[in-house]
Amino acid sequence: MPRSYPPEFRRRVLDLVDSGRKVAEVAKLLGISEQTIYVWRRQHLIDTGQVPGVPTHEQAELVAARKRIAELEAELAIHRRAAELLGEAISPKGGSKPSA
Repeated sequence: MPRSYPPEFRRRVLDLVDSGRKVAEVAKLLGISEQTIYVWRRQHLIDTGQVPGVPTHEQAELVAARKRIAELEAELAIHRRAAELLGEAISPKGGSKPSA
């Protein structure tokens, strides 16, 4: 699983790069990959409207929505299976009625 860095750390890394330090230098100094810094910089450009893309706050909403959808789909599958099992156990024409 990818390592997560706090937003303040990301901001400081980007500040170092914006101040003129090379990405490779900052990456080596802080023990993170260059690719990570490039991804953070691209996301910052998206968040500030300089480049088209999905802003961070919308990504968080999408992740939460996808998680909720997955939970609801699992719940629906359980209910469908329960309905199937109950349908098999109960006769559809009321077979438990006594004959007249």
